[in-house]
Amino acid sequence: MNHKSFRGLMTSGIALGIACGALLSQPALAQDYPTKPVTLVVSYAAGGNNDIRARQLGVPVASLLGKALIIDNKPGASGNIGHDFVARAAADGHTLGIAAMGPMAVNPALFPKMAFDPLKDFVPVVLIEKAPLVLVTRTDKPFRSIKDVVAAAKAKPGQLTIGNAGTGGAHHLSAELFKQTAGIFMLSVPYKGGGPAATALLSGEIDLMFEQTYAALPSIQSGKTRPLAVTSEKRLPSLPDVPTMAELGYPQATVSNWLGLIAPKGTAPAVVRKLNEAFNKALLLPDVREKIAGPGNVVGGGTPEEFGAFINAENKRWTALVKSAGIKLE
Repeated sequence: MNHKSFRGLMTSGIALGIACGALLSQPALAQDYPTKPVTLVVSYAAGGNNDIRARQLGVPVASLLGKALIIDNKPGASGNIGHDFVARAAADGHTLGIAAMGPMAVNPALFPKMAFDPLKDFVPVVLIEKAPLVLVTRTDKPFRSIKDVVAAAKAKPGQLTIGNAGTGGAHHLSAELFKQTAGIFMLSVPYKGGGPAATALLSGEIDLMFEQTYAALPSIQSGKTRPLAVTSEKRLPSLPDVPTMAELGYPQATVSNWLGLIAPKGTAPAVVRKLNEAFNKALLLPDVREKIAGPGNVVGGGTPEEFGAFINAENKRWTALVKSAGIKLE
C-alpha cells in the first residue's frame, strides 16, 4: 500500500469513527440529560395563562427529569423578547421556551423585522394546550344568537363594536375571521389586555367580544354575559349548551390560542425525545388535565413532528389573514 492510499484509508477511518461516535453518543446524551437545572422561558409576565401552565407542568416534569425546572419570565414586544432569548440559547436542552401563538405564528406578519425565525430557529417538542374562545355579549344586549349578530351588523354596518385584547391577538384574529366569513363589518376596538377589554364589555362600552373561555366563564356563570358560540372544534364540557362556530356555519372561525414547548435549533434529537416523553407523561396526569380542561381548554400532547406541522399550518393561516385583512400594529 502506497503512502497516498494509506493516508486516504486513515482519513476515511477517522471520519467513520467520528460518525459512529456521534451516533453512539445520542443515547448516552439522553441518559445523562439533564445535567443541571432546566430553565423554562415564559415570554409573558407572571400570572398569565402561559406562566401558570409552565409552573403547573414544572413540578411533575422536574420529578420525571430528576432536575429542577426554573421558570424565567421575559415579557415584552408581544412575546418576541422571550422567544429571541430561547433562539440564542445554547442548544443543550437546558434552556427551553413556552412557544406561544403570537410570536410563533402571527408576529412575523405584523412586525416589520424580527430577530428570530419561528420556523427555522427552534426545534418543536410538544403541543401543551389549545385555548378556544367564546363570543360573549352582555345579557341586556339584544343578541341571543350568532344569527342576531349577523342580522344587526348587516342592517347597520360599522355600528356594532367588538373588543379585543390588542391588535393581532387571538381575540382580534377570531373577530376578523368571523367578519370575513359572515361578510359583515363591525368596528374592532383594541384594549391593552384581556382584562380591560372584559371590563369594557361588562360596562356596556362595547357590544361583543371573543374572550378566552377560561377568562369568560366567571361572568357567564354569574349571568352577566351571554355566550353565543365557541371557537373550538367540538363543544366544550364547560359550556355544553353553546354551539361551535362550525355548527353555526362558520367553520373558518374555528380558532384556538395555543402554547407548546420549544428548544433552540440544534438540540439533539435524543434530548428532544426525552423532553417530549416527560411532558406527555405530565399531560396525562389527572390533576394536570383537570387544570387545563376544567376552565375550557383542550389538553395537548403528541409528537415533535405533529407539533412542528401544527406550527407551520398556523403560521401560514395567520400570515394570510393579517395580509388579507390589512391588520397593522397600532
